[in-house]
Amino acid sequence: MQGVITFLGTGTSQGVPVIGCGCAVCRSSDPRDARLRSSAMVDVGATRLLIDAGPDLRQQMLSAHVDRLDAVLLTHEHMDHIGGIDDLRAFNFRQRRAMDIHGNAATLEAVRHMYHYAFGERVYPGVPELALHAVDGAFTIGDARIEPFAVLHGRMPVLGYRIGGLAYITDANHIADEVVERLHGIDVLVLNALRQSEHPTHFNLQQALAMVERIAPKRACFTHISHLLGTNAEVSAELPQGVELATDGLRIDFPA
Repeated sequence: MQGVITFLGTGTSQGVPVIGCGCAVCRSSDPRDARLRSSAMVDVGATRLLIDAGPDLRQQMLSAHVDRLDAVLLTHEHMDHIGGIDDLRAFNFRQRRAMDIHGNAATLEAVRHMYHYAFGERVYPGVPELALHAVDGAFTIGDARIEPFAVLHGRMPVLGYRIGGLAYITDANHIADEVVERLHGIDVLVLNALRQSEHPTHFNLQQALAMVERIAPKRACFTHISHLLGTNAEVSAELPQGVELATDGLRIDFPA
């Protein structure tokens, strides 16, 4: 069975361009340099999954003409990854059911806190209906088998997800040897590469390239990119074969 990942957003928490910034990347006329907050849609057979639901979710769903969604996989609780959950209510109305949300315990607690109005005993009509599911080992949604694994975002545990030949990792600066071993030789690796200089909680470009060398995927795509990385054209020209910068709207097939 074939799967498809669609990159709905490939930018960092501020997106690109950044408000008020006049750098060459933020002023670029190349559409590849415009990046919404990081999120991806994964289709496997008849099953459609969303990875992360950041503040650009409404725009992303409209741009990609998404009219149905089976479940959401959350990587962690930072605002650029859960700030658009209220807009999932459009799918509640259309599909006439609660939206299944999967994540670790800390992330789900943050969702309950941020969207407290959706979980009270008496809720206002029209609030999002969310069914929260704590991730504890591999699980299946429709045609997709999902294998979660932990990486570190500074000291914060963040979930990565493997779906067949695809591994999706964002907001990480450490991946344990055991996880590297499990992912070795995977078909498509999605990995964060924030900027050129080092960062305390994210891989920079050189660190991301070193991790790609260790995991040795058939194809690697960098995401969660800031304006400090450089223009797509400049950076792409320096990347090794089989490694690329993901761009908003990019679609990649993988064996599911």
